[in-house]
Amino acid sequence: MCGIIGYIGPKEVVPVLIEGLRRLEYRGYDSAGLAVVSDRTVSLRRSAGKLSNLEQALADAPLTGRYGIGHTRWATHGRPTEENAHPHRDCTGQIVVVHNGIIENYLDLKHELQRQGHRFVTETDTEIVAHLVEREMRDDGLENAVRRALLQMRGLFALVLISADDPDKIVAVRNGPPIVVGLGDGEFFVASDIPAILSHTRDVVFLGPDHGRASRLPAFHAQRDLRAAHGRSRDDPRAGVSGLRQGLSGRDARHRE
Repeated sequence: MCGIIGYIGPKEVVPVLIEGLRRLEYRGYDSAGLAVVSDRTVSLRRSAGKLSNLEQALADAPLTGRYGIGHTRWATHGRPTEENAHPHRDCTGQIVVVHNGIIENYLDLKHELQRQGHRFVTETDTEIVAHLVEREMRDDGLENAVRRALLQMRGLFALVLISADDPDKIVAVRNGPPIVVGLGDGEFFVASDIPAILSHTRDVVFLGPDHGRASRLPAFHAQRDLRAAHGRSRDDPRAGVSGLRQGLSGRDARHRE
């Protein structure tokens, strides 16, 4: 079980991500990493082994950023190395993804993408997600590129993505493994389990079970600006990746501790 944490808001992002990953250590892992965005550039720090190794990497080369995502990995596809640790990037280095689960058709997709000129640097199934989203990027936002990429993927997975080219936004989607969204005061959290964000908020939303079609998978995207919630129905296929955003309405049940 991999651990996922994401944050967008006024706090310094790296301490939030590290604290969240520490609270997810109970899930077991063999590598850890995080990605943050600053000045429309994505920066990564990753390490094999324990979270303390990642903290040392950050001490040696500190990061600051406006928002970001973090991950603890339990190796399935690929060895437990720094290279295979999440987050993973596309060819441009601007799209970053973390992932819990398995993408069953990743080899077919990888070979297709390689024929189109995409270069892969890891042994993981996760990396193909960043490249699929890169291929699907248009001028309609990261969330819509993710929606198009999902139509090509088979498996059970939870994904959280950011892109420096579509700034101040986090996109999360699930097809099986859980994703929880934390609602704060002008801030949002996404995580694979409540303990990762419980010290920051007790107001959370669970993305519901999937509806059996990629275009209707429960998903969330948050933006730093205070936009109103989409008024789309759960049954509207277009709600797949943009069903929730900052200013979230009360139509989804919230869990309050």
